[in-house]
Amino acid sequence: MNLKDFDALSFDCYGTLINWEAGILAELVPWASGSGIPEQELLAAYSLHQAAIEEETPTMLYPDVLAESLVRVGAQFDIAVSDEQAHEFGQSVPRWPAFPDSADALAKLATRFKLIILSNIDRNSFAASNKKLGVTFDAILTAQDIGSYKPSLNNFHALMAKSGELGIDPARHLHVAQSLFHDHVPAKQMGLPTVWINRRKNQDGWGATPPPPANVTPDWEFGSMQEFADAAID
Repeated sequence: MNLKDFDALSFDCYGTLINWEAGILAELVPWASGSGIPEQELLAAYSLHQAAIEEETPTMLYPDVLAESLVRVGAQFDIAVSDEQAHEFGQSVPRWPAFPDSADALAKLATRFKLIILSNIDRNSFAASNKKLGVTFDAILTAQDIGSYKPSLNNFHALMAKSGELGIDPARHLHVAQSLFHDHVPAKQMGLPTVWINRRKNQDGWGATPPPPANVTPDWEFGSMQEFADAAID
């Protein structure tokens, strides 16, 4: 395969385009101040609770998933969580920063490919993040639209249905994401080729995502969106 063989790129957003680990830690670290819990331990706890909530209640809106995740992290570490703190964490997505290379890379890719978002998010939260990405996507699919969260295959069936509506040959559709757990494992189960934007390269652990439940080998790996865009366009 060659990157220029594709007509459409679907993207995970949070972790790939938006720096959700920085955004999450900006909320968790002050809340856990004085606890002595390492940042990576906070992220790991958050990742497991969030994934469990999304599986248990697939139609729960993402702000409520975030709020409940903080409540469960608090229970795990015996740190009090007020209703106000849970609510504020749930509303934190608009404060999460984009990676510095995301907007320019997307603008470059948009000159050649159709761009689709497939994200574990609600429509309002994504709209706030989209302003930081500076590009008009050809389609946006959220967990709110689909009624389930990745890694559910429902989300990837919805993605391929939308891709078909856009006139994209399934063989010319490429999925781009950071999370092996949320994206690469189910995408590969669907037969989709994938690009791994390995934002955690040279870091230990899995950060804000659970470890993948199965071995998976993406077709390409890049350390940033800019590296990927340069390879796909130049």
